[in-house]
Amino acid sequence: MIIHSIKLRFLYLTTALVLFFSVNSAIGQYNALHIPDTLSGTTFNLNMKDSFVQFRTGNQTITAGINGAFWGPTLIMQKGDSVHMNVHNFLNDTTTLHWHGMHLPAVMDGGPHQTIPPGTIWQPYWKVTNNATTFWYHPHLHMKTEEQLIDGLGGFIIIRDAAEAALALPRTYGVDDIPLALTSRSFNASNAFTATSAYGDYEMVNGTLNPEVTLPKQYVRLRILNVEMERGYNLGFSDNRSFYVIGNDGGLLNAPVSVTRVKLMVGERVEILVDLGPDAVGSTVDLMAYNAGFPLGFPGGEPNTTGPFGSLLNNINFKVLHINVGAATAGAITTAPTSLVTNTYWTAADATVTRTLNVTDGTPGTPFYFDHANFNLATINQNVKLNNVEKWTVVNNNIFGHSFHIHDVQFKIISRSSGPVSSYESGWKDTYYLQIGETVSFVAKFDDYADATHPFMYHCHMAPHEDGGLMGQFVVTDAAGVAATEKANTDFTIFPNPANTKIYVTFADPLAQAYYIRITNALGRTMYMLPRPQLAGGIDVSNFARGTYYMQVTDEQTKQTTTKQFVKM
Repeated sequence: MIIHSIKLRFLYLTTALVLFFSVNSAIGQYNALHIPDTLSGTTFNLNMKDSFVQFRTGNQTITAGINGAFWGPTLIMQKGDSVHMNVHNFLNDTTTLHWHGMHLPAVMDGGPHQTIPPGTIWQPYWKVTNNATTFWYHPHLHMKTEEQLIDGLGGFIIIRDAAEAALALPRTYGVDDIPLALTSRSFNASNAFTATSAYGDYEMVNGTLNPEVTLPKQYVRLRILNVEMERGYNLGFSDNRSFYVIGNDGGLLNAPVSVTRVKLMVGERVEILVDLGPDAVGSTVDLMAYNAGFPLGFPGGEPNTTGPFGSLLNNINFKVLHINVGAATAGAITTAPTSLVTNTYWTAADATVTRTLNVTDGTPGTPFYFDHANFNLATINQNVKLNNVEKWTVVNNNIFGHSFHIHDVQFKIISRSSGPVSSYESGWKDTYYLQIGETVSFVAKFDDYADATHPFMYHCHMAPHEDGGLMGQFVVTDAAGVAATEKANTDFTIFPNPANTKIYVTFADPLAQAYYIRITNALGRTMYMLPRPQLAGGIDVSNFARGTYYMQVTDEQTKQTTTKQFVKM
């Protein structure tokens, strides 16, 4: 309540907001599906702000967005590019921003350790090495992830590469290549979001209630993300048509897989091809959630409509997206490819290390944990050697299903105790559904990035479970990197000082490097957070007010921090 009252006072002072959601969201009245704007290139400016949206008749709803009022832009990246992010936190709350699915250094990952205070700019960067796929970015603040996701923070990432570009696939964004972020919300009498249940009462796609979209009479590509708090989806179409799964979390499959249903749990993505060619222009079809009749443990399968696990959408089949069929486009894709890419997967025989995690506790009134241990930011749960190929097995208890996610790596699911691994999840994954009482094993290689200081996370992606403590962390260490006996001199100089536009940092020892730089003002407010900064071009302080500032430099080798003062003219 304190947080939302602060936001409300802030919003009364806000004068210019982009409102792209319809006022009328009555049942039966469709609203045009919002397609997020795109950003592309190698530098991405992301401004996280408190906002409000007119979702329904009456009061506006307090929200948060990135470069807008709710949700954020779709970031389009090319494999092989080095990308630089300028994340500016204009929220009243501390936050983080995690690049879900990305293979990148831990210090750039945006997990719970990398908090961004209000008013601060965080500048991570990395080389894009992942294959063409659909990722997403979202807050990951420990114990407050659910709150910030409900407010609307997050966005898609689309990675493109040469292999995907060579295929005859739909890829005209917003026309025949459509991102769909599936979630739901409940509202109180004042139209504020409520979080009294694990599930919302009203379906929402890309922030649109009761959405509809017109798609061309041809093959279309839907990039679907489950961004719920807990609910799972069993997706299909209202006429029971077949469609093709062409990719899941980590990229394209070797070949399309024909299905009539596909399950999608929190944090998972799936790319599908749907043939609207046989449909008449002006006809309609609905993307549905066939969620009725699931057994105990399926998230959203509970029978109750009220209470902590209640929802008007629980245990029923409901409409996700109303599709109107329009005219085909020039150069329409009218046939589905028979093959896609050639993936070479790790197998159990490749693994040299095995680990087992047990989902425990979770009895009524108690949180879920891994191996009876509540998550602790100061505890490293797993130590992984660089370049290890490992088999991880996760054993669920008999209380509820979960959505398991691990940072940094894409893995191959090799077994499910419940039966064969579904063909549509046969590709690279970073998130998967762990059924009640099920055991699932996967194999991954932990390559490229070692950092004994900053950990990566593994956790249930159901935000209430994650916030409640169903999370662990691991570091990837390089044995070759700990043998050095000579420590670099970490003394450094800031020049010019006083400064006007840019400051430069030089180390007394040319072998020394900065692991992290944090700049604060005289009151201790953080201005810049720079992981492994590239210092040759200087640090831009032109937007700083005149006054005294402090630079805290953490050395790459020793991890010791030295603080020096500089003056902005």
